[in-house]
Amino acid sequence: MDLSTTYLGLKLPHPLVVGASPLGANLDGVRRLEDAGAAAIVLHSLFEEQLVSEQLATFKAVEAETDQFAEARSFLPSPEEYRLGPDEYLEHIRKIKAAVRTPLIASLNGVTPGGWLSFAKSMQQAGADALELNVYLMATDASESGVAVEDRTVQMAKAVKAAVKIPVAIKLSPYYTSVAHFAGQLDKVGIDGLVVFNRLYQPDIDVEELEVHRVNLSSSSELLLRLRWLAILSPKVKASLAVTGGVHTSIDAVKAIMAGAHAVQMVSALLERGPRHLAAVKRELEHWLEEHEYESVNQMRGCMNLQRCPDPAAYERANYVRVLQSWKV
Repeated sequence: MDLSTTYLGLKLPHPLVVGASPLGANLDGVRRLEDAGAAAIVLHSLFEEQLVSEQLATFKAVEAETDQFAEARSFLPSPEEYRLGPDEYLEHIRKIKAAVRTPLIASLNGVTPGGWLSFAKSMQQAGADALELNVYLMATDASESGVAVEDRTVQMAKAVKAAVKIPVAIKLSPYYTSVAHFAGQLDKVGIDGLVVFNRLYQPDIDVEELEVHRVNLSSSSELLLRLRWLAILSPKVKASLAVTGGVHTSIDAVKAIMAGAHAVQMVSALLERGPRHLAAVKRELEHWLEEHEYESVNQMRGCMNLQRCPDPAAYERANYVRVLQSWKV
């Protein structure tokens, strides 16, 4: 059975990739992921705030003001709270590349154009095989249009592509006005991959302790939104497609590949069950393909996208109307 796939121009033995997470934060963890058979590993993100000295300086100013509001202190990290600083991050890449053969994808997280983007070149020089640009932004400024938000990201993508020779992926959120148009704009500037979708932090509030709860892990139910957009984007963009968020089982992976994914990122399932779960999902994926008489992952990919799906209306308005009208009270 041929499970191989190509993602960001990287030839991978299978589609199961470890997404950005604490799992790759130390060398022992990376070795465990390689032993489990990870096709590639995305490192946790290095944040824009760590790289822009002006923004680092604001931490001290903010610190003084937040003394007046004790409940606000948990909202704002100090520099010491970041897992690795810029220099340590680069050294981490070098150590991993010297120790394992699994392709390594570095990650940058930010929202504004600026000098921090030039750090992508340093990641390339340290040995990263590819780069994932995580544009983590909730557009809350009512004076800024959707077009402006999208254009800022497109310009960042162009800047990074101009700075490096390694492949670059953009990690999208589902909250753009027109996801398909925005993906097309990124495709036009030569972005090598699109990751669908970032799980934006959705905090819950403890009304007694006046604290914001930490992020919850995903479940398979979150995959549905991603399947819809993978199926829509698959026949329309040249970029590689990866899914992230909601992949816990081999069947989740099958669905994502059928919708058009070249790579399937796993995080929450591995945090819950450990790296060995990836090996189990790989075995189950291979067994499912054999049982259903597929010869390869490539044969299956995109068979349920919007262009090839036997019922394209399933992804469009007609299905929405049909489902609502069929509900029995």
